[in-house]
Amino acid sequence: MKLKLSILDKDGNVKNSFSAENELFAVYEGEYVDGDRISLNCDERAFVKIKLDDCMEESFCFLSASYDFEIPFGEKKMSYDPKSFTGSRHYLYVRLATDSEIKAEKNLALNPYDFHSNESLFPHAWANVETRGEAVFAARNAIDGLLANTYHGEWPYSSWGINRNPDAEFHLDFGRPVKINSVAIYLRADFPHDAWWTEGTLDFSDGSTLKIPLEKRGDAQIFSFDEKIVTSLTFYKLIKADDPSPFPALTQIKVFGRDLD
Repeated sequence: MKLKLSILDKDGNVKNSFSAENELFAVYEGEYVDGDRISLNCDERAFVKIKLDDCMEESFCFLSASYDFEIPFGEKKMSYDPKSFTGSRHYLYVRLATDSEIKAEKNLALNPYDFHSNESLFPHAWANVETRGEAVFAARNAIDGLLANTYHGEWPYSSWGINRNPDAEFHLDFGRPVKINSVAIYLRADFPHDAWWTEGTLDFSDGSTLKIPLEKRGDAQIFSFDEKIVTSLTFYKLIKADDPSPFPALTQIKVFGRDLD
């Protein structure tokens, strides 16, 4: 399959473009400016391994259509490595995933290249509330792969913040049916600034639900269940602990499983 990466300016003009069959590695010579974006295209829907900056993790994703990633600047950059997307030379890489990678057990919730309006590179996270609308508290932070959780408000301590809303909901869309068997929850643990949830509910797209008890700790809290086929899940009905702090938050969610054969 043909892969194409393009660097576009704010008006959609092409600054540089690269293409290859099945595997594409590119070096963009030039400094990014506000409004620039990276556009990824494939001539079919595909599972891909993607790395858009040498400071960011390579990720297994499902590409359903053309994908545009806007280079973060200003406040939006707060949840990214300060070194990312800087300088005048940038390494980008994308390839089709292998059959063994597609069928392997993995964290199906990982996507450091997610953002609010992403509709084509899955998984995708969104929420009904984010603290003050700030990037360091956006839903995408809970699937970016960063586990640092003993502080808050700056990289690498990004998290999903709920703005003290007891009706907060976190949604995760896989973009296709997947088989899953367990979930790991990493609460933000900047105690005593933070509170925590004593219970949450996982609502799966197959109609099943799972109440999960949570503890005041920052390591992975893992919940296993019979394998199910789903396209999405919701983490909600969050019960805050009786604690003076009004700030419970989610640092990371991992969902383990595999793609369908």
